[in-house]
Amino acid sequence: MALNVSALNDFNNEVAGELVVKAVYGGSTMEYITIQEGVKYQEPINLFEVDLYIQNANCSTDFSGSATFTQRNITVCPRTSQDGICLKDMDKKYLGISALEPGSYNETFALAGAYSDLLVNQFQKANDQFLWQQISGSASTFGGTCESDGLLRILSSGSAGSAITDAAQIVGTTTASLDNLDTMIAALPTDVADRDDLTFFMSVGKFREFVSSVRTSNSYYFDPSSISNRGGILEMVYPFQNVKVVGTVGINTNRIVLGPARQIVAGTDLMSDFSQFQLWYDINTDQLRHRISTKLGVNVAYPEFWVSNNV
Repeated sequence: MALNVSALNDFNNEVAGELVVKAVYGGSTMEYITIQEGVKYQEPINLFEVDLYIQNANCSTDFSGSATFTQRNITVCPRTSQDGICLKDMDKKYLGISALEPGSYNETFALAGAYSDLLVNQFQKANDQFLWQQISGSASTFGGTCESDGLLRILSSGSAGSAITDAAQIVGTTTASLDNLDTMIAALPTDVADRDDLTFFMSVGKFREFVSSVRTSNSYYFDPSSISNRGGILEMVYPFQNVKVVGTVGINTNRIVLGPARQIVAGTDLMSDFSQFQLWYDINTDQLRHRISTKLGVNVAYPEFWVSNNV
C-alpha cells in the first residue's frame, strides 16, 4: 500500500522554538548628567558666578568685583507612545496556543513581560536620540516637533547662545585616535581640568575606533575588562584618571565632545515616568494597550567649558 501524504503540509513545530525578541541598543546618557525634575514646560538652570578682583591696597574702601546670576532655560517636550494589539489576531497562529490562555476572553497575554521590556528598551533608545539629535521646530522619528534643541546643536560653535571651545587642531577631524583625543584634552579650559566628571561623548562606532586605537598602540593601561556596558552605554576610563570615554546611540555622526557631564541638565516632569508605564486590557476594543508618557528637554549650564571637533 502506498502512503499518500501530499495533502499535508510539512510539519513545523512552531510552538517548540524559543521566541527571540528584538532588543536594541538602548543607551542611557541620563546616567551621567544632572536631572532637573518637576518641569512642566520650561524652567531655568540657575547659574551663579563670581568675578573676584584682587587689589594692591591697604585700608582701601574701593569695592571691585562682581557676583552674577544668569539663567539658561530648559524647555521640555511631551513625549507619548500609545498603541493597542488585538489578541484575537493570534488565534489562527501558533501564538494562540503559546501566548494566550484558554477561552475566548483573551485578557491575559503570556508575553506581556517581554512586550513591556521591549517597550522600555525602545523608549530608552529614542530618549538618547532625542537628547542628542533633536532640532528645535523639526519633526523627528524619535520625538516629534519640539521647541528644544538637542546636545549636538547646543554643543556646537554655530549654535545660538553657545560659547563652546573648539580645539584648532581637532576641528573637522573625525577619528577617535588617541592623538586627537589628547588634543581635545589639552584644549579643555583649565578651570575644569580637576573635575571628576570629564567625559568624552561619541557614537558607538567612534567608541570602537577609540578602543582599537588604544589596543594597537600597545598601551600599558589597556585592559579589555575595563570596558563596561551600562544599560546600552559603552564606557571606558581614559589614561587620565578623571576622564571617561562614552559611546552612546544618541550620537549618529562623527561628532566628539568633551566636557563636565554633570553640567548637562536634562529636564523632566518625573524621573519615574521613564520606567513606569501603563499596560492594560481594554474590554471595549478587545485590545491589549500600552501608554508611555513623559516630558524631556536638555541644556548645558556652561557650554564654554566644552570642546568639540564640531563635525
